[in-house]
Amino acid sequence: MSIRTVSSRLLAAALALGGLSMGQTTGNFNFLTYNVAGLPAIINNNEVPGDKATNANLIGTVLATQKYDIVHMQEDFNYHAYIYATDNHPYRTPTSGGVPFGDGLNTVANYDWTGLVRKKWNKCNLNSGDCLTPKGFSFMRMKIQGIEVDLYNLHADAGSDQGDVDARSAGIDQILAYINANSQGRAVIVAGDTNDRWTNAGRSINKLTDAGFSDSWVQLIQGGKFPTAGATANPCKVPAADNTCEIVDKVL
Repeated sequence: MSIRTVSSRLLAAALALGGLSMGQTTGNFNFLTYNVAGLPAIINNNEVPGDKATNANLIGTVLATQKYDIVHMQEDFNYHAYIYATDNHPYRTPTSGGVPFGDGLNTVANYDWTGLVRKKWNKCNLNSGDCLTPKGFSFMRMKIQGIEVDLYNLHADAGSDQGDVDARSAGIDQILAYINANSQGRAVIVAGDTNDRWTNAGRSINKLTDAGFSDSWVQLIQGGKFPTAGATANPCKVPAADNTCEIVDKVL
């Protein structure tokens, strides 16, 4: 993945905080979720120009200059230091390690947080190398303009085999169970690389909306209309021409 795809990752430019607190009615912030493709180049070069270290430096620069309030990253593995070298967010999660030790999940933000927790998926499928790293989700509690919001950053199982479909579904069940146990009655944002599209016949992201979450892309770009499961996909090119195409990176 190259830095050129950053613009297509901005799924929610101004998420409203309305109704979250009796003492405050609304507030705005911008949010980016971005798979930074930080696997070692020898494993996956992502077929983009430039070396990965240079591209990681560029990613950090864009995160800083575009002034995103909160950024969830996935696959932030072996080039993590290059991103942080040029990013300037005051609050940044420490890396959990490169491949195969870390989960690749990191967050940079303009707001502080507490209670960072990393959880590995209970189920993974060997296809697409999903069991080679402790993929899963992270949790943190962030105070945004005086309102506490529980943030979840996820990287779901990749691939299209039935084992991948089953693992993704189990992962959604797992994160929903964690939310029910730890974030009941609280404002929650779930974002990350779902490796799923609404057009997928075996999709599981609908479990999130069934649980009460709203997909920001569906609401802001699609006018609230969900693409049909099993329909022809409309994937984004690199770079994306506009936001009407669908990517697997979601903000809910």
